[in-house]
Amino acid sequence: MADEKPNISPHGAPDNPHGAGAPLSQPAHSLTYEAVIKALGTALDEGLNPEEASRRLQEYGPNKLEEGEGVSVVKILVRQVANAMMLVLILAMAVSFGIQSWIEGGVICAVIVLNIVVGFFQEYAAEKTMESLHSLSSPTGTVSRGGQTFSVPSHDIVPGDMVELRTGDTVPADIRLVEAVNFETDEALLTGESLPVQKECDSTFKEDTGPGDRLNIAYSSSTVTRGRARGVVVGTGMSTEIGSIALALRASDNKRRPVRRGPEGETKKRWYLEAWTLTGTDAVGRFLGVNIGTPLQRKLSKLACLLFGIAVLFAIVCMAANYFSSNNEVIMYAVATGISMIPACLVVVLTITMAVGTKRMVERNVIVRKLDSLEALGAVTDICSDKTGTLTQGKMVVKKAWIPSRGIYSVGTSNEPFNPTVGDITFTPVAPLEFDEEKEGAAAPNIEDLVSENRQLEDFLDVASMANLSHVFKSEEGEWSARGEPTEIAIQVFASRFNWNRDRWTKGEGAVWHQKAEFPFDSTVKKMSVIFSKRGACEDKEDHTMVFTKGAVERVVESCTSVIWDQGSSTPVPMTEDHREKIYQNMEELAKLGLRVLALAHRPCTDKLQSLEGADPERDDVEKDLCFLGLIGLYDPPRPETAD
Repeated sequence: MADEKPNISPHGAPDNPHGAGAPLSQPAHSLTYEAVIKALGTALDEGLNPEEASRRLQEYGPNKLEEGEGVSVVKILVRQVANAMMLVLILAMAVSFGIQSWIEGGVICAVIVLNIVVGFFQEYAAEKTMESLHSLSSPTGTVSRGGQTFSVPSHDIVPGDMVELRTGDTVPADIRLVEAVNFETDEALLTGESLPVQKECDSTFKEDTGPGDRLNIAYSSSTVTRGRARGVVVGTGMSTEIGSIALALRASDNKRRPVRRGPEGETKKRWYLEAWTLTGTDAVGRFLGVNIGTPLQRKLSKLACLLFGIAVLFAIVCMAANYFSSNNEVIMYAVATGISMIPACLVVVLTITMAVGTKRMVERNVIVRKLDSLEALGAVTDICSDKTGTLTQGKMVVKKAWIPSRGIYSVGTSNEPFNPTVGDITFTPVAPLEFDEEKEGAAAPNIEDLVSENRQLEDFLDVASMANLSHVFKSEEGEWSARGEPTEIAIQVFASRFNWNRDRWTKGEGAVWHQKAEFPFDSTVKKMSVIFSKRGACEDKEDHTMVFTKGAVERVVESCTSVIWDQGSSTPVPMTEDHREKIYQNMEELAKLGLRVLALAHRPCTDKLQSLEGADPERDDVEKDLCFLGLIGLYDPPRPETAD
């Protein structure tokens, strides 16, 4: 029943080593969706009833990551004071005022105040900025409750909710899929993979399957790039996979040493003593700053402790030379000798230097929450970085397109992957096997000249734009945006460079192409096809119906029986084994450049239009006897700043 109370821990999950956050005896990915729905006490069609959803929200809390407490003025202030160098300066100031050395004490006090003020206001401003950025985000999710489907704020979603997902949505929680139609998600945040992952609902996986291979789970914070799906929420808040990562990072700051245990889990008294001793020494080290902070902070803390010891030693020597006289002049001399060993302005110089560095970074739109982070950056010697989305833009871009009867069309580098107006296009009348960058053609001054009287390129662009579910458009603010799967976006942008955008031909009163059928991408056939009807140029002409196909090179070539091969010709010839071998060789040549290569093909649709308007044609009957048009190579471009 939908209102049956399941055995769910806070945030919709028990302590689960598998991290998926499912409130079950086994992880959700290892169970059928029927078993998951039953355990969660929900209903497949109706979902939870509103009263049960409200009760679960009260019991398990909102669906959001714990961000800790807000901006704490006290903590920021303590961070400025609680370090060894500052403590030495404060102690020296106290002694100076104690012996009524007002000038010396005043100078040290000014140094301390300057350091605290500069650091405090910098960190406080950064924390407030981050807090305001969090408040700007208010995503929503589509849920079914009590048989009604509507949108709710993501933080109100609870375990057991039935959630619907469509292209462009951000997954609001960890969801066990119950329906999936050509459903793909971008999990770059979790796995670093730039290519979307195709999901399925009917499969189950072993309990120890890694997050990246749990194809029946849609993860919180991932983005839907294709298709639609429906599923049941199995993890919210900190019980999601992204929440477990946040929890692991937080656990790394644990200040208590664990007690050592034997093979059977037993422990001994001396191991407890060892754990408490190490915890105590860690606490002293944290207080002095010798085992926490950036490498620079640790070095300064150790230097401060060393100088403090030397200062005390010299002060004792001065006092001993005067037979430990209590005369103010002797004490002042001893204190002055000790303080002379301490670089009082070092802290101020460092703080001002970091503040200047912060100002430089602000000019590049970087928010520096803590000055310590700049110190850490200065100590970096080697960086081990994930490529996708870090060194690269995380967006696919077409680099080269090869049409056998014409040559190679190359696209220049661009910092705007969605903008079809940026980046030169060059044409070189050779195949990839014969391509030489030094002999590459000049950039075309007018793109229209490349398309003019070029039937082969027109056919190629027809497939690129029509066999494509993405949408590339210019917003009201004048910025280019895109919606859809990254690979299809890249191909649509390429077509738009030649003013061959799908919207131009399929929308408005002047629409030329009209879609009749669609066969979406399937992982088993590794290609997708659409059937479009083109109105005749004259009233007495019949509609011209075409099949447009794109997909993996091997699968498309297998479906082709002809190819437009001869240079300058637009007439198809029968495809031979020699043609296939050369196509594969050219594909390998493009792949050597680091490109992901797809093939494009088409054929006239000889079936009667009436058959399309009734029962849909069989896919195998549509994707056969194709004419090979060419290859298109894509890549994930590096960020402009990567070279620096």
